[in-house]
Amino acid sequence: MGRLDGKVALISGGARGQGATEAKLFVREGAKVIFGDILDEAGKQVETEIRATGGEAIYVHLDVTNENSWRAAVDTAVRLYGKLNILVNNAGIYIRKRIEETTEDDLDQIMAVNVKGVFLGTKHALPAMRRAGSGSIINISSTAGLVGNPNGSPAYTATKGAVRLFTKATAVQHARDNIRCNSVHPGPIETDMLKEAAGGLEEAYRRRVPLGRFGTTEDIAYGVLYLASDELSFVTGSELVIDGGSTAQ
Repeated sequence: MGRLDGKVALISGGARGQGATEAKLFVREGAKVIFGDILDEAGKQVETEIRATGGEAIYVHLDVTNENSWRAAVDTAVRLYGKLNILVNNAGIYIRKRIEETTEDDLDQIMAVNVKGVFLGTKHALPAMRRAGSGSIINISSTAGLVGNPNGSPAYTATKGAVRLFTKATAVQHARDNIRCNSVHPGPIETDMLKEAAGGLEEAYRRRVPLGRFGTTEDIAYGVLYLASDELSFVTGSELVIDGGSTAQ
């Protein structure tokens, strides 16, 4: 028995990194998965890998900043599998600039992907989940959504703080629909985004983690699976911090 048997999940930013790992894990745990990204070649490759194992997954082009793109992704899930139970708002970008270096275009871009994308995904998943009778929305925030970082990106921090509180608002307003919404707050994880964020300071970042290592995409995916499953039917509006102890100090 898989922990997601009979569930249908939609994952954004699924062509690589955490999203791709989540898609593969969800399929192994019995879910049917629709996952989207703007990196179509990489996304198709992940779909091929999943299907080679006998899993059920469909890659769709998904620009999270575009409402019609979200509408189409949700419609695909419902058309193919009859319902939508789980949404993982995983897509995100990082812009490594201090406040005075950040242009208005930079800010608009990072807000569009990291905040508007989560908002639109949630907006279009809610009616489908209501029809399904229940749902679980998992929004990927960051430890940057909890605390400041002397070397971090203030614009990125602002977006991840927004995701954290949007999660709570969603949870409170849609509990009556039996739809749960929780946020996940990864610390430094071995991904392409970490290299971008660290800017050559990877060793300094690693030294700040009490467990002495960076996290893996699997570390995050198992946390997302935990929140997606019915095991957590009484958990909503909460924050799951997966950071090796970084924010405990």
